[in-house]
Amino acid sequence: MEWGMANRLAQLIQPDGHALFLPIDHGYFQGPTRKLEKPGETIRPLLPYADALFVTRGVLRASVDPGDSKPVILRVSGGTSMVGKDLANEGITTSMEEAVRLNASAVGISVFVGSDYEKESLLNLAKLVDEGERYGIPVMAVTAVGKEMEKRDARYLALACRIAAELGARVVKTYWCQNFEKVTGGCPVPVLMAGGPQVNTELEIFEFVHDGMQNGSIGVNLGRNIWQNDFPVAMIKAIRAVVHENAAPKEAQKIYDGEKGSRAKKS
Repeated sequence: MEWGMANRLAQLIQPDGHALFLPIDHGYFQGPTRKLEKPGETIRPLLPYADALFVTRGVLRASVDPGDSKPVILRVSGGTSMVGKDLANEGITTSMEEAVRLNASAVGISVFVGSDYEKESLLNLAKLVDEGERYGIPVMAVTAVGKEMEKRDARYLALACRIAAELGARVVKTYWCQNFEKVTGGCPVPVLMAGGPQVNTELEIFEFVHDGMQNGSIGVNLGRNIWQNDFPVAMIKAIRAVVHENAAPKEAQKIYDGEKGSRAKKS
């Protein structure tokens, strides 16, 4: 591996082999997402606890302080929206030269395995990998499922992750699911967890993150589960403890409750 590629990956994946990425790219297809209407204000208190920021170039320029940031994973796919016909019909929206200008540590692109646009999204990934390797910039593939949430099972996600790795992605972001070891066990590159199933409590989030970490994930790429929480700093601190300190779910809950209590007193 060339020095530039290795250096960028080392910025993202910490010395313990784990990583906590904070995605705030949701607006590229959702618009002003709840609690992300003003991205700069949302992320400011969270950045100290994140290892990297997953963001579009527009929000990066407009809302992220270049003097006080973390390594950037640049979202480079898009072209669809929630009100459009098909979320899977994405293209590449940002050039690799732009990623270089913005000093990105990696770029991220969604792939839609099993959709009507499977071929196009996978060829977009392959093209991006070619360009990334040329510039020494790793590509993170996001195994997106669009509106078809029922596809979040181990067999499907294992297929999608393996294909992304075969096409050259250096890292894969996928959803947590039951039997997660089947997903990570068949993927030869690092796997990060996105959100899991719909949950009602913070403990359930800590439980699926912990399960994924015990079953081969190197970390998380969690956004809404953190910044839509009523106490986002407490949430990211607790999740960080699971990712980087191997905290059990109940230990993470104690961290969350303690931080929540102290912040509630201050307010």
